Amino acid sequence: MFRFRKRTVVVALAIAVIGTGGLAASRMTALAGQEAPAPAPQAAVVDVAEVVNRTIVDWQAYSGRLEAVDRVEIRPLVSGTLTAVHFKDGALVKKGDLLFTIDSRPYAAEVARMQAQLAAAQAREAYTASELARGERLLADNAIARRDFEEKQNAAREASANLAAARAGLEAARLNLEHTRITAPVSGRISRAQVTVGNVVAAGAGSAPLTTLVSTARMYAAFDVDEPTYLKIAQASRAGSGTIPVHLGLADEEGYPRQGELSFIDNRLDVASGTIRVRAVFDNPDGQLIPGLYARVQLGTGKPREALLVDERAVGTDQDKRFVLVLDGANRTAYREVRLGATTGGLRVVESGLKAGERIVVNGLQRVRPGEPVEARPVPMAGSASQFTGEGPSAAPARQAPAARPAKQV
Repeated sequence: MFRFRKRTVVVALAIAVIGTGGLAASRMTALAGQEAPAPAPQAAVVDVAEVVNRTIVDWQAYSGRLEAVDRVEIRPLVSGTLTAVHFKDGALVKKGDLLFTIDSRPYAAEVARMQAQLAAAQAREAYTASELARGERLLADNAIARRDFEEKQNAAREASANLAAARAGLEAARLNLEHTRITAPVSGRISRAQVTVGNVVAAGAGSAPLTTLVSTARMYAAFDVDEPTYLKIAQASRAGSGTIPVHLGLADEEGYPRQGELSFIDNRLDVASGTIRVRAVFDNPDGQLIPGLYARVQLGTGKPREALLVDERAVGTDQDKRFVLVLDGANRTAYREVRLGATTGGLRVVESGLKAGERIVVNGLQRVRPGEPVEARPVPMAGSASQFTGEGPSAAPARQAPAARPAKQV
């Protein structure tokens, strides 16, 4: 019995030792697992470009409306019945093209009547002239009274005046007959006919127009500029800097692809709004510009100057601040607040906050934070090559192909 108890105690002690050793081993394994470092996350891949330094012209953007250079309301100059309409609504017409015809028979009859009056006046003038010549011979021989001679003289003068009146009346009748054919005074696009065939139209400025006609070869863009811009324009004009450049873009166009020139500045400033009316003229070879369209206008002001330019995608917004992420030599990003200017050549002018040659993140700004390392993929600054000209945004910037998305990090 004693030996059995001794063996039982030995076995229990052995089991206790084995359990204590297993627990210690498991604790050591757990501690080893906690102390093992996790694998470092891979750096995000971003597009990086150098800040561009170029000579630019300062541009100011405005909104305006297109206006026709020539706008004509076609009204009848003589009254009568409309007998024909010679155009299609909305068609392009040339100067001198026939638009409307008014019944010409009454005016043709008036021309015939005035021709008869002219013939009678000519006959009367010839007769009085011969009588006057006879009277002069008789007066020289004292064979006629002085009073009778003066009567013949006055009759000749009256006949000459009547002849001139008959000629003027015939000319007026011919003009009225000519006005029964209404032609286009300028080349352009015509509206619809407001009056149809068979209606009686009346002459006069108070009558309703038959249609309207606007020129299309050139088009005005009217807009309002602020007082500082007007002063810059006036200073450039006094300095003899030449034609002030203006560029235009429609609502569905990118950039400002149409070039024009300033043609008119109003003679007074609107004190209520603090602006002055300005008008620029643009060629319209494709006929796409029509009066009333919304126009985006950029006006060049000031002399050429050196400026730093960045892609608009590289600029982030932090409440009321604008910032970019600048890379150092170790490809770590740093927050940099910037002050922006106007857009030119497809790029945004940076007035302060950057230096020429610095590298900034231009694509993938949302994937990185300040102070984090990145894998930089060099790309050219969008719009910094052929799309940029020192003379301004004469053409819309070409669309840059989107950068390839980096593989998802795991």
